[in-house]
Amino acid sequence: MVDSLKFTQGDGDAVAIPLRGRFTFSDYADFRKVVADAMATKPKALTIDMDGLEFIDSAALGMLLLARDEASKIGASVNIRNVAGQVARVLEVARFKTLFEFAD
Repeated sequence: MVDSLKFTQGDGDAVAIPLRGRFTFSDYADFRKVVADAMATKPKALTIDMDGLEFIDSAALGMLLLARDEASKIGASVNIRNVAGQVARVLEVARFKTLFEFAD
């Protein structure tokens, strides 16, 4: 499970969702609520920060796509940052660099 799933308000009109630990199907309900709460603030940008994320499964990939779809409904951009290790390999194989902006 992801450690303490919540969103944070960033500078200006940006929000971030930090992911730590293991991001799996068991996080679905909590992640969906966090995304809905974050999008309710009408941000212009959503950052998914994966610093400290050790594992991601295929269900979590779907959740990232859900976040992207929810952000697009309000015209917000989505970027993923601080990807490393197994998580980077999974996102590369899934070709997520064609779907999201990545930053280090």
